[in-house]
Order: sequence, then structure tokens, then C-alpha cells
Amino acid sequence: MAMSLLQKITSWFKSTPDEPITQVGELSESSVSASRDASLTEAKPPPLQAVITPALQPRLEKVQCMTPAGLHRIAYKEWGDPDNPKVLMCVHGLSRISGDWDDVARAMADQYRVICPDIAGRGRSDWLRDPMLYQVPMYVSDMVTLFARANAKTVHWFGTSMGGLIGMGLASLPENPIERLILNDVGPLISGVALARIGEYLGQPIRFPTIEAAEQYIRQISAPFGPHTDAQWRHLTEVVMKKDGEEWITHYDPAIAIPFKKAPAVDTALWYVYDAIRCPTMAVRGEFSDLLTVATHEEMARRGPKAELVTIKGVGHAPTFMHPEQIAIAREFLLRA
Repeated sequence: MAMSLLQKITSWFKSTPDEPITQVGELSESSVSASRDASLTEAKPPPLQAVITPALQPRLEKVQCMTPAGLHRIAYKEWGDPDNPKVLMCVHGLSRISGDWDDVARAMADQYRVICPDIAGRGRSDWLRDPMLYQVPMYVSDMVTLFARANAKTVHWFGTSMGGLIGMGLASLPENPIERLILNDVGPLISGVALARIGEYLGQPIRFPTIEAAEQYIRQISAPFGPHTDAQWRHLTEVVMKKDGEEWITHYDPAIAIPFKKAPAVDTALWYVYDAIRCPTMAVRGEFSDLLTVATHEEMARRGPKAELVTIKGVGHAPTFMHPEQIAIAREFLLRA
């Protein structure tokens, strides 16, 4: 049964060269802003600062999943009341891990059971035997298993970059459990220029003598994240690094880069996936993003789920949602139902 599901999902992500190219028209900044401003008056969730519990700690769990090459375990953090039926799934980007969501999880744990997985090959999750399985269809299958483990009847999904693509894949399937969707700096048309940039550093066997040296590297390759405090940069570093003897290395399987680099760095269209989404959707874009273009972002408001658009100023790919003002945007959308 798992294999038939995986095959079905894979078929959704195959290229569709015969699909006509949609011309992107003009969408005024004022109309986008006016639409969002109007929606902000509809609900007033609890003030963000009143619900954040800095000392709150997650439960560390694992679930066994299946691939055509065998079994593997997916690790995840779970925050909040373990009996809360309201589940928020927060999923990281390509070379990041679950620790990216610690601030969001603490801010949302008063309303949700927040689940933050390490996608296969990252963090505490197992490395896959076949590196060619490090692709979105396999990740979608793993998340279905995680839904079952969590007994999640309905899900709100918050995905950054790759995590957003996984969410798109799930939300496009019939009878899926996703009721609200936030796509953070990713969309149905992925820029080949950005893919080439990411491919330059992904999977490189780099070692660092100190955590300070590792932090300088993370600051360099993650400069598009925008301004952060020293404490935030240290957190962004520590969650994606691990000690190996006396040195520090990246906390992911270098082989995740194999299928990524085998694919040509060209624009990739997934409009047929996006158009199948039916749940309320918010599309977030970093102002200077090279992965999600302005034209694609605006088109996301016109078709498919007709996403609500938000632009985070002064940021590229991708907003980290570590800042209170960014978290507040997500919280308002998620709790508006």
C-alpha cells in the first residue's frame, strides 16, 4: 500500500512539458496590501508575547518509515499538549533541521500540538540507503506515516522552501488532512538560478575547528536570511552542526546533494500541483528572494487556492520566522479559521 501511494505522489511531480505556460499579468501592490489588511481585521488572536513560554521544551520522538530500499526512522520534536487534536506541522528547508522552528513552536504551543520533523538524512533522522530517494515524493510518504503516528485527523502546515514543496504535494492530494497551508518563500515555479546557487554549497565535505568558525560559514551562506542577533545566528549554526571528534561538521547526509545536483538547474514548474490545492493558503516571500520571483508570487494569488500574499521586507531566501513580527503574521493566519 505504501508503494502505491509513493508511486501516485511521484506521478504528480513528474514534469509536464505539454502543459501550457500561463502568462503572468499585473497585480498591483495596493490590491495585495488592501486584501491582506482587510483580512487582518477579521480575528484577533491572543497577543504573541503573552503566550510565548521561553522555558518550554519539546518531546523528542521517532517514527519508523519505509522506502523501497528498506526501513528508516524519522525524528521529530513535539511541543505543547500531547493530547491536543489541533496539529501544526512545521517543516524545514533543504539543508536545515527541526531546530529552526523552536521560536515558532514556543509561540504556537498554547494553541497547537506543534510537530517539527527532521526530514530523512537531516538532524536525528536516519540516512537513506539509496541517496536517489532524497526527493520530495519520498518525503511526502514519510509525512503521511508521521500523520498516522501523531493521530492527526487534520493538520495546519507551515513549510519553508523544501518544507513548502512537501506541503504542496500533500495538500494537492485528494482526501488530504491539511486545512491551512503556509508556503514560506517557495512556489509552483522554482528559479533555476536559485537552484544553482544552493547547489554550490550543498553536500560539501566541510569541517570547522570551532563552532565560531562554523558560525561564520553559516552567516555567509545564509546571508539572505536577513538581519539576526548574535544569539540567533549562534542558534541557526548550532542546530545544523554536530561535533565530530574535535571538529564541527554539517548535521546532514552529504548524499542529499546527489539527486539535487543530478537534476538540471533550470526553472521547474509545478503549477498542476498548486492548482489542485483547496485549503486556505498564505504565500510568504522574502523581498529579495531568488527562489520565488515576484511574478510567480503574484500569480499564486490568481489561481489554485488563490493564496494570500505576504512579503517580508529586507530578506531574501528565506524568512526564518525567528522574529516576533514575522511569527505574528503566521499566527494570525493560522488562528483565523
